[in-house]
Amino acid sequence: MTALPDWMLTLPEEGVTAEDYDRMPEEICRRIEILDGSIIVSPSATPRHNRIARLLANALEQVAPAPWQVTTDVDLRLSDVPLNNRRPDILVFSGDSNILPVRPHQVLLTVEIMSKGSVSADRLDKPAEYSVAGIPHFWRIEQEDAGLVAYTYRLETAAYTPVGKHADRLRTDEPFPVEVDLDALG
Repeated sequence: MTALPDWMLTLPEEGVTAEDYDRMPEEICRRIEILDGSIIVSPSATPRHNRIARLLANALEQVAPAPWQVTTDVDLRLSDVPLNNRRPDILVFSGDSNILPVRPHQVLLTVEIMSKGSVSADRLDKPAEYSVAGIPHFWRIEQEDAGLVAYTYRLETAAYTPVGKHADRLRTDEPFPVEVDLDALG
């Protein structure tokens, strides 16, 4: 049995605080998310998952109007107390790209690429958290046997409303006009 790292053994009983997290090395932060102060360890993404994220982020970056910019796998601080820190696969946000974490008021769109180990989180938990935080748009990319399927959502009142289900080609005007060949991503 593998021993737990020292940093996990010395966590405060009340959970990880924003200050605790901000002091952690980046190599640890890249592998975890924090939900209500509790650490959620994420397995490494597959090369296919990373390829989909990179190519989709590149496509979004080409059409994102100013002041929006696109990034992958960075901290999104949903709340400080209790600490809720997610790392969406793709973020479309505005603001200084050197200042982390990104805050919800800066975000236009979050994208999650669903993996076998993240089905419940990507279909239920994360959309609920992002909508409560007021993020206007959410997309989920599912890796199905027949290829990729993109589900797009818009925030209405306090929850996301489905806007579209896209197979083969993601074509939408929300949050800005974009067309992506899903088959080329996978």
